[in-house]
Amino acid sequence: MAEENTGKKKGSMSVSEAGRKGGQTVRDKYGHSFYEEIGRKGGETVKAERGRAFYEQIGKKGGDTVKAERGAGFYEAIGKKGGEAVKAERGTPFYEEIGKKGGHRVRTLIEEGKKAATEAAAAAAMPKAEAAEEEEDETPAPGGEVIANEPAQE
Repeated sequence: MAEENTGKKKGSMSVSEAGRKGGQTVRDKYGHSFYEEIGRKGGETVKAERGRAFYEQIGKKGGDTVKAERGAGFYEAIGKKGGEAVKAERGTPFYEEIGKKGGHRVRTLIEEGKKAATEAAAAAAMPKAEAAEEEEDETPAPGGEVIANEPAQE
């Protein structure tokens, strides 16, 4: 026996080779959009079965793994690279536009917060007697009706 026994017969292929060949055949027959479609369907099924929390959990696990393997500086580098790509594609006016939108939203939130704080301070400063006068006395009558303390109109 001059030939060494490698466990393969002449012309046979490994499982990974067969899988690769089958994948290429499917790609050639159905195209790239076929994989997009089955991936989308699979994602919708997983979302329906496991919910949003599942994606949050696996995303955090993946992010932690990448951070452990590559370090925090990796995120800085890819963020910068992404920012430069957006700048090249959309230009500086894009950043001006989204900055204005963000600024308007922040201004609105600040105004709402100040208004709520002013109202809370005014309510806290009001003497209890005045507060009681402002509230209507809605004491149930013996028959179950609510009688408001308002002057009767004649």
